[in-house]
Amino acid sequence: PVTVKAMTDALAHRGPDGEGQFTDGPVALGHRRLSIIDLSDAAHQPMPSADGRFVMTYNGEVYNFQELRIDLEAKGHSFRSRGDSEVVVTAFRQWGLDAVQKFNGMFAFAVWDRAEKRLTLARDRFGVKPLYYAELGQTFVFASEHKAFRAFPEYKARVDIRGLSEY
Repeated sequence: PVTVKAMTDALAHRGPDGEGQFTDGPVALGHRRLSIIDLSDAAHQPMPSADGRFVMTYNGEVYNFQELRIDLEAKGHSFRSRGDSEVVVTAFRQWGLDAVQKFNGMFAFAVWDRAEKRLTLARDRFGVKPLYYAELGQTFVFASEHKAFRAFPEYKARVDIRGLSEY
């Protein structure tokens, strides 16, 4: 929890409207919030699904979330917020990874499945929203900016020449 808090603090400029952390055994998710669509506390992240099985941290915007929400409501889901974040986690609950194919927008997200003990990372088709990841010793870390990794003692900044040439 302390490290995740340090990581989210490093990204405070990305989300000045709020922050949150979630831990479940070896998994920790953090979030910095920039409120755009739903300004209420109901849109706080990391956001659990209604049944508590999935917990998500999400950055971006799904433009067709209202249509997806109508579809999900027809399938029996209800919502407590007005924004797209809850639609994303509910869509993941309903369709699993296939939900990503239904999203029209720019996004990056992580979903922790508490039952299966599985972490899923996804981003939009064009990679508009950044999603950085690294293996630091025995730890897998991800963030919307690489500078969040500096919170880990194992992190050593270096240039990967082969990766740079591909970039």
